[in-house]
Amino acid sequence: MLLGAGRAAIVAEVTPRTRIFFLVALAAAVAAGVVVIGVLATRSSVPSTKPRKGSPPLALDFGLRTDPEARALEQAQTLYDRNHDKKRAKQIFDRYRSLEAEVGAAVASWPSGTVARLETLAAQNPRSALVALHLGLALFWSRRDQEAVTALRTAERLQPDSSYAVSASDFLHPRFAPGLPTFVPSFEAPLAIRTLSPQRQVAALAAAARSDGADAKILYGVALQRLGRPRSAEKQFAAAAREEPNDPEARAAAAVGLFDKDNPSLAFSRLGPLVRVFPHAQTVRFHLGLMLLWMAQVAKAREELEKARAEAPSSPLGNEAAKYLEALRKVGTR
Repeated sequence: MLLGAGRAAIVAEVTPRTRIFFLVALAAAVAAGVVVIGVLATRSSVPSTKPRKGSPPLALDFGLRTDPEARALEQAQTLYDRNHDKKRAKQIFDRYRSLEAEVGAAVASWPSGTVARLETLAAQNPRSALVALHLGLALFWSRRDQEAVTALRTAERLQPDSSYAVSASDFLHPRFAPGLPTFVPSFEAPLAIRTLSPQRQVAALAAAARSDGADAKILYGVALQRLGRPRSAEKQFAAAAREEPNDPEARAAAAVGLFDKDNPSLAFSRLGPLVRVFPHAQTVRFHLGLMLLWMAQVAKAREELEKARAEAPSSPLGNEAAKYLEALRKVGTR
């Protein structure tokens, strides 16, 4: 599941190698016809009233919060997700009365009263994607698949500019890589911003986006993507492209920002033609490869990434392309 950015770096310079390898391995598995583990990818042909094995995922997003409650609830989520210690997790969730804590306590009680409690929370909070997402997951684990799809669609619709909507889309589209492709700029944020705390980084990037040029808007857009706010990021990228319509970086970012698992053709219809407009723009080839990889089109992704690396092998994007190609080689996609 996707979690909030938390206290992670907002303007990290490169994509973590572990994430690259995971994305490539998943894409290769899908391309090879291997069953992908995902909520809606494991339908049983034999109806059953027994809950599915395990327990529903828990995906609480605290953004950049560092307050005591956020830290405690993050600890509870770790106990639930990584240590499979539902009892200790619920004890922590029960100490608080926030909606995140209520949802956490309901899920940690699985299967005892989980669905009923989440249905009550959904009725009390009809505009909460957080509740709709977890209700959908609980319904699926209860083998109420059609109701689960409805709840997950509701989570997408209620708060599309949230990590909860992104996570709902992940489960609705298990043959895609999790999350959304994050734009990778060919330039860094200023050192004065990179050395700030995550909270102050975001504030500084937002201020720069309001007063500076297209590059500042791109950097702020990337930060918003990493915070699980795809719609806000899309607006920043679109603004950058309007400001610099002849800049391949801004145009590519605007296209990537449109990526939607329900309609990926929209992003491709914007990015694909840029290959002809900017035939030697490394950013266009790289992000075309990245989006293809997200859709498990491994052969085409490798082709575009190779072309991207060839444009400037020693550049930041050339090095990023090389990492993806190395990961593709290691998982045996040649």
